[in-house]
Amino acid sequence: MDWKKIITEIYDECRALEPSGSVASYIPALAEVNPDSYGIAVATPHGDIFGVGDFDVKFSIQSISKVFSLSMVYPVIGASLWESVGREPSGNPFNSLTQLETEHGKPRNPFINAGALVITDRLLSLEERPKDALIDFVRSAANSDDIYFDKKVAKSEIEHSNRNMALGYFMKSFGNIHNDVEAVVDVYSHQCSISMSCRELATSFLFLACHGENPFTRQRIMTKSQSKRLNAIMLTCGFYDESGDFAFRVGLPGKSGVGGGIAAIIPGKASVAVWSPRLNKYGNSVLGIETLERLTTRIGNSIF
Repeated sequence: MDWKKIITEIYDECRALEPSGSVASYIPALAEVNPDSYGIAVATPHGDIFGVGDFDVKFSIQSISKVFSLSMVYPVIGASLWESVGREPSGNPFNSLTQLETEHGKPRNPFINAGALVITDRLLSLEERPKDALIDFVRSAANSDDIYFDKKVAKSEIEHSNRNMALGYFMKSFGNIHNDVEAVVDVYSHQCSISMSCRELATSFLFLACHGENPFTRQRIMTKSQSKRLNAIMLTCGFYDESGDFAFRVGLPGKSGVGGGIAAIIPGKASVAVWSPRLNKYGNSVLGIETLERLTTRIGNSIF
């Protein structure tokens, strides 16, 4: 597979399209990014990296980070985790309170904000220094020590975290948050602020393309069964209210973030990261989805 040729052709095609969408502005630090940034990277289990455009420029991964915290918590807690958080698409905005009230404080899935807060809460219970543990996990998965929290973004997240605080306190009233809510939101805000490039992000998702094993360290992060289940949740819930359409158009498990990034996997073969900050009304990268749709069409390969 000539990955470099394929992604370069797609990059040139998408670059020529009329710009569509706008950058996230509800977190002020995210509004400062160049809206026309665009990068693609493909990583293979053999250690090859192919990139084009701004694939070495770091950006805030935002909700993509939810995959990492879930990958730390799920193997430890196991199947009992699903007693606290569901596995179904929400059909509501990612920061909605409505569903929590009708479903007694149990979030629909771990990729909406409420579900991610439950996962972060469990991480606090498992790790004495959760932020250090999280960044160490991401660095190991990405095979890079040059990954950090963006302090400016984290500060901006915390200053505009009223809705997440409300979600946390509401779930705590049902006994589904065990730790101090402010501590949970602090870790969650830092988690979302992690800054990575497409190169690092594609590399960091390889363990999910390799059935739960880190291809660099040969460490088994989770069982094959757990990896399969996490990938399934990414496919059905990884793109907010657009998850079904993403599965229809692209056909890969993946996760998006309002920083404009998308990471996706081709099981057993590769992982892909795209960054373009212009978002559609669902909070997903317009050019990112277009890129991945063209990619799976071009290579004739998806999970279907």
